[in-house]
Amino acid sequence: MDVSTAKLPTEFADLERFADWCLATEPDRYAKRLASSMPEMQAFYDAITPRAEEAIAYCDKFALDDLPEDVLNLMHLLYSMIQVSFPVECWKQPKVPDSGATALDCDGEPVP
Repeated sequence: MDVSTAKLPTEFADLERFADWCLATEPDRYAKRLASSMPEMQAFYDAITPRAEEAIAYCDKFALDDLPEDVLNLMHLLYSMIQVSFPVECWKQPKVPDSGATALDCDGEPVP
């Protein structure tokens, strides 16, 4: 990956192939989850989960109100990991089981 086009800090270059999960809003992350296959989510989850504590510690080095773009992308990647955790760990499908046509929209979400 060319450093000039990288979305993540160089310390997390191995996760760059999952940069399409660096989504700024919960609705975008949820839509990505619903549009993804279980093998895609499993691959993402398997790659980021072992690095999650390290990624959180890296993000903690910066003030939340002044995150560099690559660090903000890393934080969004962590948020996406959370978004796929239940489908991967519990449900084995992108959608909440037995939820029919119900929907839940978030009015607020973590910021930055």
